[in-house]
Amino acid sequence: MNIKNIAIIAHVDHGKTTLVDKLLHQCKLFRDNQQSGELILDNNEIERERGITILAKNVAVEYKGFKVNIIDTPGHADFGGEVERVLNMADGVLLLVDAFEGAMPQTRYVLSKAIALGKKPIVVVNKVDKPNCRPDEVHESVFDLMFNLGANEDQLDFPTAYGSAKNGWMGADWKTPTDDVTYLLDLIVEKIPSPEKREGTIQMQITSLDYSSYIGRIAVGRVTRGTLQSGAPVQLIKRKGGMVKSRIKELYIFDGLGKMKTESVQCGDICAVVGIDGFDIGDTIADYENPEALPPISIDEPTMSMVFTVNNSPFFGKEGKHVTSQKIRERLEKELEKNLALRVEDSPNGDSFIVFGRGILHLGVLIETMRREGFELCIGNPRVIVKEINGQKCEPVEILTIDCPEETSGKCIELVTMRKGALLIMEPKGDVMHMEFEMPSRGIIGLRTLILNVSAGEAIMAHRFKEFQPWKGDITSRMNGTLISKEMGRATAYSIDKFQDRGVFFIEPGVEVYEGQIVGENNKDNDLVINITEAKKLTNFRASGTDDKASVTPPIIMSLEESMEYIQEDEYVEVTPISIRLRKILLRETDRAIAKKKGANAYI
Repeated sequence: MNIKNIAIIAHVDHGKTTLVDKLLHQCKLFRDNQQSGELILDNNEIERERGITILAKNVAVEYKGFKVNIIDTPGHADFGGEVERVLNMADGVLLLVDAFEGAMPQTRYVLSKAIALGKKPIVVVNKVDKPNCRPDEVHESVFDLMFNLGANEDQLDFPTAYGSAKNGWMGADWKTPTDDVTYLLDLIVEKIPSPEKREGTIQMQITSLDYSSYIGRIAVGRVTRGTLQSGAPVQLIKRKGGMVKSRIKELYIFDGLGKMKTESVQCGDICAVVGIDGFDIGDTIADYENPEALPPISIDEPTMSMVFTVNNSPFFGKEGKHVTSQKIRERLEKELEKNLALRVEDSPNGDSFIVFGRGILHLGVLIETMRREGFELCIGNPRVIVKEINGQKCEPVEILTIDCPEETSGKCIELVTMRKGALLIMEPKGDVMHMEFEMPSRGIIGLRTLILNVSAGEAIMAHRFKEFQPWKGDITSRMNGTLISKEMGRATAYSIDKFQDRGVFFIEPGVEVYEGQIVGENNKDNDLVINITEAKKLTNFRASGTDDKASVTPPIIMSLEESMEYIQEDEYVEVTPISIRLRKILLRETDRAIAKKKGANAYI
């Protein structure tokens, strides 16, 4: 059967997964019991809740005698490592862009990789039913972008489909809706080149991995030469040097939403190999007698680290079932099997781990998954990884883009420049102002909340890693101090009402608190210890003014990522299956005073 391998690249929330779902429906590969509006591919609970794709996924459809392997890839910068690798499995790309927003930073980054690899693009202008959409302008901007990225003549002569994945149609003209997405499928079959048939000894580069609790790690990749046979002896050529003798136990090809067992896989097809032990991404499965390695592929380096430690608060063990450092260690080691951009090191004190990842969202998804599995742990503040290059201290720098209403752009620029950001581009785009900055990664930590506050929630912020640059100097982080609970007990409306003029609260009346827990943010820049468990004293006297009822402002409830960005180096986020609490590392006020005299390193 003829094969077409295609990857979908786009920015977050431009409709990749929805489009793949519609292609599956078009080819009648949907489940009878599937609910209306339910996405097939985002089957992970966190993916559904957040509306983002975290893991690259492979599906295959049959259309007019062709087998089309479709790779749905993540769009968020924190999962960029997934995208680059899967491009090696594809012969062409579907570049999906929003009919209003156009090509966004992450799109540019992945598109530049695809163009450099010589992949043939098909442009899909999605969401043409949006108000204020500008499909023709977006089409022109995509052409300009490809030209600037050094695309060749064949790549610049790209076909374009317009439509709405949500409403299930694609066509040649955005003003004339069609009935289905067959126009796009016809373009794929007609325009995307078939994989080159190369005869000779077998070669397959492992570009992704799957994981099964029954059979362990499964190698996924494209056969670039020869034919793989089930049961055949092979050599595993390691990316870092050396060879390991192995044998293929089972072979699977992708079929619809699942996998199908097969005895052999032809050159050009994407498959899953069971039985290869100790492999890494970028390793080559080669011929047993005459092994030849493929060029190695690079894997994104982590740019951020956080401390994971056992929960030692007074509420330890009340809400979770996995609470020991041994359980946390086992869970992190299991995650390393499939999470390629993750690294874990033991910290000097023994019951803590330093976890390295691609960003707040990357680590946040891991923590959220762990708490849903019943884990209880404490998380330290995120810290960027600092390298020494040519004897100079260097830090990761990112390209940050902000789209916000014009009237709030000045405040956004002020916030970014305070954190060592440099404005590169500022231009109007429809009703919003589009701005691009270059700024240190550590300046982005905690910035999203501030930007949303000054723009009344209307700003759209995205960032991607650029390179390591010389250290930019000190950056002002959180400006305000915290309100810290003095005693253990239940918070009362009476006490919260009494302290409302001192700041804003993160908890509501009736919530159990403990000494050292952060219950709110101080209006001033210092920490303030308060007793919010005090109840109103009851007396026999009745006089004017003594019976005023407590009036409590609703608390600010922060998400896990917001909490991770909020804390400072002397604070932890306590994560349990039920609660997310902020606390000081040292719970007693006297211990904190001693540590302050010793300096910041007392907390490490």
